[in-house]
Amino acid sequence: MSHYTRPLNRQDVKTLSLAALGGALEFYDFIIFVFFAAVVGELFFPADIPEWLRQVQTFGIFAAGYLARPLGGIIMAHFGDLVGRKKMFTLSILLMAIPTLAMGLLPTYASIGIAAPLLLLLMRLLQGAAIGGEVPGAWVFVAEHVPGNRIGIACGTLTAGLTVGILLGSVVATLVNTSLTPQAVHEYGWRIPFLLGGVFGLIAMYLRRWLQETPIFLEMQQRKALAQELPVKAVVVRHRKAVVVSMLLTWLLSAGIVVVILMSPVWLQKQYGLAPALTLQANSIATIMLCIGCLLAGLAADRFGASKTFITGSLLLACSSWLFYHLAGAHPQYLFALYGLVGLCVGVVGAVPYVMVRAFPAEVRFTGISFSYNVSYAIFGGLTPIAVTMLMGVSPMAPAWYVLALSLVGLGLGVWLRQDLYYDDTVAERPLQQM
Repeated sequence: MSHYTRPLNRQDVKTLSLAALGGALEFYDFIIFVFFAAVVGELFFPADIPEWLRQVQTFGIFAAGYLARPLGGIIMAHFGDLVGRKKMFTLSILLMAIPTLAMGLLPTYASIGIAAPLLLLLMRLLQGAAIGGEVPGAWVFVAEHVPGNRIGIACGTLTAGLTVGILLGSVVATLVNTSLTPQAVHEYGWRIPFLLGGVFGLIAMYLRRWLQETPIFLEMQQRKALAQELPVKAVVVRHRKAVVVSMLLTWLLSAGIVVVILMSPVWLQKQYGLAPALTLQANSIATIMLCIGCLLAGLAADRFGASKTFITGSLLLACSSWLFYHLAGAHPQYLFALYGLVGLCVGVVGAVPYVMVRAFPAEVRFTGISFSYNVSYAIFGGLTPIAVTMLMGVSPMAPAWYVLALSLVGLGLGVWLRQDLYYDDTVAERPLQQM
């Protein structure tokens, strides 16, 4: 039985489990800041500044994490393509765990003045650099370990793992806020999620010691086939088409999650006056369904190819999102079902890494994915909330129109992928796999 068609073995499952666990914990560390932004803003900025300015500065520090992603990701990917996937995979989780732990221990503005927000900003930049290396690194690592006909489910499982990290952040934030008084949260409670995240990260880093370098990287080392020039230069000069496709796919992934999962609860509260507790419960259901959707998209990519998966998934996303935004507010009794359905359909993004790991040859794969994913995420992850909020001035249904536009992008990519050639080095090092 060839490597391409063999079933997943125990080592594959171990690799996938450790990668998904680490990804979930690292995403938890990155996202937990959002849940405590209000408290952090009060503690790390002067008490006498206007509330709007405090909010702008707090979210500015949060956004800095996104802006640091491309630089951190490209540097880590550069060394990942030259010295090994495993070393960078371990470094990314250490680079996340230490700043998260430090955030939980930082003195506030009352203790050290202006140094407090500056240290917070530095920690956030380090977190951004780490997540920029983690996500592309994880996709490359598992895709190069598992058999070629299991890459979809492997990447779908990892993407679901990142979503579990968001859910974990929400659960921990809820537990802290319900089990402690507001005063206790203000005094010390806000530190608990950061300290937990740091400790979790160090444990995950220890567990990653048991992972092995990918067979494809070891083979390239033996054949001395590693990139002879700067990997990022090779990507930009020789693989522009793959970069464009990967950036558009990242827009679909980032904006789908930002609009449907992160922005919709507040939209439902403001637009229809629904209770925050109700919208957050519905949001939890949508996030769990998103995890299931990612797994199903990965399975579909392995079974039917990327083209059919994106064509079908994008059409389902268009229909389900239109129903959700037009019916959920007017018929709250269907809120959970509608939000769960659209969450499941956003899961088409689970097939995004399947295309990306095949779009670049092995010698520049880490750099190619990291460059495309992080630059696109910094642009679209940052601009999507602003664009949707501005469009809501024109139409309250702006989120519905935005997700519909995204679905059309996904549909177009699905059609385009029918005729293009992709690298599949699980069989041989040449452009071969028709998708």
